Amino acid sequence: MSRKTSRIDSILDCGEALLRGDAEPCPIVITTRIRLARNLAGQPFPGWAKEGQRRDILDRFMAAMGLVDELHGAVSLPMDGLSALEKQILAESHLISRELMGAKSFAGLVAQPSDGCSIMINEEDHLRIQMMQAGMALEPLWERVNALDDAIEGRLDYAFSPRLGYLTSCPTNLGTAIRASAMMHLPGLVLKGHIEQVIRMVNQLGIAVRGHFGEGSEASGSIFQISNQQTLGEDEMSIIRRLHNVLDAVIEQERNARLWLVEEKGETLYDKIGRARGMLQNAYVLSSGEAMEHLSMIRLGVDLGMFAEQWRVATDRLMIECQPGHMQRRAEAELEPARRDVLRAALLRESFSELPALTRIETSAQ
Repeated sequence: MSRKTSRIDSILDCGEALLRGDAEPCPIVITTRIRLARNLAGQPFPGWAKEGQRRDILDRFMAAMGLVDELHGAVSLPMDGLSALEKQILAESHLISRELMGAKSFAGLVAQPSDGCSIMINEEDHLRIQMMQAGMALEPLWERVNALDDAIEGRLDYAFSPRLGYLTSCPTNLGTAIRASAMMHLPGLVLKGHIEQVIRMVNQLGIAVRGHFGEGSEASGSIFQISNQQTLGEDEMSIIRRLHNVLDAVIEQERNARLWLVEEKGETLYDKIGRARGMLQNAYVLSSGEAMEHLSMIRLGVDLGMFAEQWRVATDRLMIECQPGHMQRRAEAELEPARRDVLRAALLRESFSELPALTRIETSAQ
């Protein structure tokens, strides 16, 4: 187990890149991501391709990306050589999708840890290029992803229609084939009971809201992924600007909810954050769901000035490290859920042993 896990260590540094970033600080937006779907001209989509065709597509992409200057120093991994646990760890780190976890033979990953970049090969489409960065960074990310896409396209012939744009396995991705998204921390709206109302409003604007790990997942720790749905009939910058406007509106709603909680439900809010601190410092058994809820409250406490800023990075890191796959990687062994819960609690007790008591605040929320 330890030997295989070492194969993915070099690309798990992407998580650190996500926590740093150069974007303007925005506590409510944890990360932003832009993903492009691309396919080779004249080749069947991965779901219909025969094994030999998938092997040829993987080989062609790997060879082409080895010649792209922007990917100098990138790490390449074939999915066939990874265990189910290693794939789970990569998915928990948001470096691969659940679809790639279950992909047939001859699928791969190319990752550039320093840039928060990961490229999935033979997932739902031949190529999924994605970049992530801390905070609100949609426009800078688009510039970087677009430059990388152009460099790869200079080496390969993409499937493209003058009428439909980039051709993709799923018709909903036709056109620009872009998915721009933000990972948002919205505990204020959750605690106030307004999150469903906001989700309905966002959906009516043609924007999708999903859970922490994308489609079909739950919003653990009050973390939601908000992304565009329409890819056909608009150019990329129009899509990004429209999403940006929606995200700004959600941020404003979350700030108002936090202000209301501080002013109208202050003692209840202190109690929830204080209990989270107590559980993280004293619990001996914690499920991943429980841990996420408590970490969410600590992060909210940092945002509101109840804890020092240094605890934000620690909290964001632990939201990944307390996931089931990461706990097993830490133990260098496959563990039953009950054992993971014990080790998770021990990790969090150690990590938050020096977390001070809450600082009382006035009536301003961040």
